[in-house]
Amino acid sequence: MLEELKKRVYEANMLLPKHGLVTFTWGNVSEIDRGTGYFAIKPSGVEYDKLTPDDMVIMDLDGNKIEGRYNPSSDTATHIELYKAFKNIGGIVHTHSPWATSWAQAGRDIPCYGTTHADYIYGSVPCVRNLTKEEIDAGYEKNTGVLIVDYFKDKDYEAVPAVLCKNHGPFTWGKDGHEAVHNAVVLEEVAKMAVHTEAINPDVKPAPQILQDKHYYRKHGANAYYGQGK
Repeated sequence: MLEELKKRVYEANMLLPKHGLVTFTWGNVSEIDRGTGYFAIKPSGVEYDKLTPDDMVIMDLDGNKIEGRYNPSSDTATHIELYKAFKNIGGIVHTHSPWATSWAQAGRDIPCYGTTHADYIYGSVPCVRNLTKEEIDAGYEKNTGVLIVDYFKDKDYEAVPAVLCKNHGPFTWGKDGHEAVHNAVVLEEVAKMAVHTEAINPDVKPAPQILQDKHYYRKHGANAYYGQGK
């Protein structure tokens, strides 16, 4: 079971450079097995072209290393907080992809300007605040996760499977590692489109809510009809 989990997480991690979401080692994917409570995550600082499935590190939700010769990603504590709070997710991605990270560095939400965004994310992609000095000193990675969880406590984290951390970068999630990567790719594309949209028309407004609703609910919810069905 753990070998299969490591293989899936390795394959998901390798999609990050394939889709141009990472430079050097600036990113990670994890996936959790909810039955055991164990998750696999990329090791810290190991170059992508040197990774193998066996290099993935197995962790539990208490932060204990179960298996692996490397140290886990430095963002592991953030992943743990998200897995503990977001019970319906199975995978998490963090990158420093340039377009999404640019919005994070600007400290801005990404508005929904069109149907590409609305197909996958319901409304704006939020940018959460900076951590305080006390939060950083007490546990930077853990409190990054706590901050994200706190933001979503009264919101639908499945309808908005992405967040920007101010002056840092994006996190995305999904039902497994591959879906979390898919959402990271979508986020990067809509972030790029939003920059171009504002450059073309600085007075642009978000897409009409009725259009956003139509596109989101074509793909999500009980009445979704996009695709070939079951």
